[in-house]
Amino acid sequence: MSKLNPWLPQICLLLAMILWASSFVAMKLALVGYHPMQVVFGRMLIATFCFVIFIPAFSRLNFRRKDIKYLLLMAFCEPCLYFLFEARALELTSASQAGMISAILPLLVAVLAWGLLKERIRRQTLIGFGIAISGVLWLSLAGDSSDNAPNPLLGNFLEFLAMVCAAGYTIAVKHLSSHYPPLFLTAFQAFIGSLFFFPFLLLPGAGLPTDWVTVPALAVIYLGVAISCLAYGCYNFGVSKIPANRAAAYVNLIPVFAVIMGMIILGDKLNLSQLFACILVFFGVWLSSRKDPLSSVQPAKVV
Repeated sequence: MSKLNPWLPQICLLLAMILWASSFVAMKLALVGYHPMQVVFGRMLIATFCFVIFIPAFSRLNFRRKDIKYLLLMAFCEPCLYFLFEARALELTSASQAGMISAILPLLVAVLAWGLLKERIRRQTLIGFGIAISGVLWLSLAGDSSDNAPNPLLGNFLEFLAMVCAAGYTIAVKHLSSHYPPLFLTAFQAFIGSLFFFPFLLLPGAGLPTDWVTVPALAVIYLGVAISCLAYGCYNFGVSKIPANRAAAYVNLIPVFAVIMGMIILGDKLNLSQLFACILVFFGVWLSSRKDPLSSVQPAKVV
């Protein structure tokens, strides 16, 4: 075995986190040239085409009628509601701030699993959740309006709602993943997302794109291929090689990379108060997972 092999799962997980963090920047770039519903439908359709080659393998799966409601619930949470909230959020807030909101996803999953699945949750996790939410509120209230973030308070709230949907999606996936491969679940999401968002092209200002705007168009293709297919593939490979709790810990790198990319590529700026708010969010996430990392969190930005 080569010396590189033991590090390959970690490298794949790191790459997946970088790609998912870049999705916030790519979405902002795509929205410069296209209507939000054009962007979301475009990435869903591209992702669907990427999974066409797997149809023969999917046809051999043992489908259970009782799982239909869970499959539809999963897809309704993400991508349907998730992207309705996030597409609008990224029109109103910066990629850096939206990326920071994603840091609370593991905590939202833990709280929902506690409330819906009756899974055990520690008091320390609840305290950490409260601290992280306080940091998110501080980050939003301290935001200054700018070209990249014309209404950060509303935008960050919509991104928070997107994370709630992502947490609901994760709960559904936890139920389905014991019987269906992750690749099929992702392909199902892409297909349902394409059907769901197609009617939204009838909205005023939407419709089918008539112009090729190079950077936004490439951003849509990137979202469909790199984020929906490559990032998920890298994460899935990493999880198959190392314990799930260690893989889940990598999720907390997404907001770090998102803030860095937003500042470098889009020129996002966080004021001093917001930087302290980011520290508070990270402290809440760290406190909640200290000595007992969440072991069953799956990322949301997989579509």
